[in-house]
Amino acid sequence: MQIYDVTEYSKLSPSAYKKEVERLQIELLKLQNWAIEHNKKLAIVFEGRDASGKTGIINLMKRHLIPKHINYVNIGIPDQKKSKYWFDTYRKEMPKKGEITFFDRSWYSRATVEITMGYCNKKQYTSFMRRVNNWEEDLLNEGIELRKIYLSVSKKEQQTRFKKRLKDPLRYWKLTDHDLSMAKKWDIYSFFKTQMLDRTSTQNHPWVVINANNKMLARLSSLRFVLNEFNYPDKNLEVADDWTSKITNYSYDFKGVTFENLSHQQFELLTKNLRE
Repeated sequence: MQIYDVTEYSKLSPSAYKKEVERLQIELLKLQNWAIEHNKKLAIVFEGRDASGKTGIINLMKRHLIPKHINYVNIGIPDQKKSKYWFDTYRKEMPKKGEITFFDRSWYSRATVEITMGYCNKKQYTSFMRRVNNWEEDLLNEGIELRKIYLSVSKKEQQTRFKKRLKDPLRYWKLTDHDLSMAKKWDIYSFFKTQMLDRTSTQNHPWVVINANNKMLARLSSLRFVLNEFNYPDKNLEVADDWTSKITNYSYDFKGVTFENLSHQQFELLTKNLRE
C-alpha cells in the first residue's frame, strides 16, 4: 500500500495551485489521447469517507477531457437487484476500448459503507472479500488497467466540511441524513476500511492512500499519481515548483515493517527489491 501525505507542505498559493492544475490537466489529455489511440481501458477508483473530496477531484480530472471517451460512475445506494448481483452491477460499468472510467465510490462500498450501515449482510460481505482480488485479476486479464485511490480525511476535517455545507445555500443539499449517520459510526467504518486496505491491496492492484485534509494538495497528488502510472507520449511530469521538490511522502509496509518518508525513487527501488 502506497501512502501520500503532504500536509506539512500546505503553503501552496492559489495562483501556484491553479498553474499546476492546468499543467497536469494538459498531461491528462495526453494520457487520454494515448488511451484512445491504443484502445486502452483505464478504470480509476476513488474511495473515501463522505466529504473526503472524491467528486471534486474527479470533476477536476475530467473537466477538459474528451467527453465521449470518459465515463463517470456513481451508483449510490443500490436497489435489490444490483445488491444481489454486486460484481455484475459494476462489471457493466467497466471502460470500453479507448475509454477512461472514473468510479465515485465503487464495488468497494460493500467492504465499507454497506457493511457499516447494514445495507448488506455478513454473508454478502464475506463473499465479497473472498472474491474481489480474483475478480480484479480477471479484469486485468481482459485488458482493464485498474488504479485504486483512497482519500483519507480526519474526523475533525470532515466535521468542518459538514458545517460549511450546512451553511452554504448552494451546497446544503450535499449533506444528507446518510452522511450524518455514517459519521456517527466513524470507528466501525474505520475497522472495515482497515480490513479492506489490508486484504485487497495486491501487487497488481495496490491501494494508494492520499491525505485529503488539504483539498488542493489532494487534487494535485491524485492527478500526479494517475499520470505517473502510465507511459504516454510526450510525458512531462518534471517537478515544476519548490513545494513539490521537498515532498518525501511515500511509505511502504512489508510484512509488518513500515518504511516511511521515502522519495519516489527510493520507493520504487525498495518495492522492486522486496518483491524480487
